[in-house]
Amino acid sequence: MKLHHRIDGPADAPLLVLGPSLGTTMEVWQPQLPALTGSWRVLRYDLPGHGGSAPAAAGFTVDDLAGAVLELVEDERFAVGGVSLGGAIAATIAVKAGHRVRRLVLCCTSARFGEPGPWLERAALVRGKGMAELVPALRARWFTPGFDGQWVFDRFVEVDVTSYAACCEALAAFDLTGRLGEIAAPTLVIAGSEDPATPLDHALTLAGDIPGASLTVVPRASHLANVERPDAVTAALLGHLRSAGPAEDALAAGMRTRREVLGDAHVDRAVAATTDFTRDFQEFITRYAWDEIWNRPGLDRRARSCVTLTALVARGQLEELAMHVRAALRNGLTREEIKEVLLQTAVYCGVPAANAAFAVARRTLADIDAEGL
Repeated sequence: MKLHHRIDGPADAPLLVLGPSLGTTMEVWQPQLPALTGSWRVLRYDLPGHGGSAPAAAGFTVDDLAGAVLELVEDERFAVGGVSLGGAIAATIAVKAGHRVRRLVLCCTSARFGEPGPWLERAALVRGKGMAELVPALRARWFTPGFDGQWVFDRFVEVDVTSYAACCEALAAFDLTGRLGEIAAPTLVIAGSEDPATPLDHALTLAGDIPGASLTVVPRASHLANVERPDAVTAALLGHLRSAGPAEDALAAGMRTRREVLGDAHVDRAVAATTDFTRDFQEFITRYAWDEIWNRPGLDRRARSCVTLTALVARGQLEELAMHVRAALRNGLTREEIKEVLLQTAVYCGVPAANAAFAVARRTLADIDAEGL
């Protein structure tokens, strides 16, 4: 599934991914874009059959949509948010790939959008009568009385009927209520005080069950609060995102280097094994070792690998040594150069230590050969 997307903002700025609600396009975030692009690289995307995205060839789930969004993002930590269905996608990403999410924004959304029946009925309705049939009802749900927002409905009637129905069916099956406690990213929940589609109790569930989440209620706003009350939503967004300070930047830079040196497979296993008990330690070594040390300009990565191999031999850290033999190859050392480093350790760290190190290195290189790397 390929989603049409657009990126605005400075190329070297941290990444923020924003998703739209069902029936809208990436333009739904246009009111916030000028303020956000001052300090963020903002990626907005269209749902299947919406805006520039191709119609859906088959049914899909919210989990599938989250996977499609992750395919748009290179290997970096990012902030993610969305309104309504876009918020459900963002929350799913925070569960699926929490190690990559630095901030989460959930606007007028829910962990479960009610019983499946009404969503399935809506899917059948649009398949039978088309998109325009829904406009009168949605006008009363999306905005408070007196607010125009006609441009939103101009885009709505252009949405592919089959894709819209598939999104309805995905929402009918969506239920993240039992997994909200797994979200570790600092989270802002935004609710419209007059929202009948995702009422305030939905926002209270999100804010209560996501650890440490904060809640902002926008007065005189319905379901598309970011369109109807853009200033209030923009201020809340900026306040939440501004708290992603230097420690977060160091964590992102360290994770990028950690993956480049150790490889995605190793880091993914380490991240998957992280628990609440070990998370602070994992973030500490990612910032301290992989950013503050490995990213210093004084030595290149080849030299740092030589130093690291020697230190691990001296301390007898053989499990770490195996990992860093692989890392040394990724950093550009040849097998002959690794052998020379280990020979050097025989003089300065002792023959028994070097003997054990050669055994570990030999097994590691044999494993690499067997893997075809």
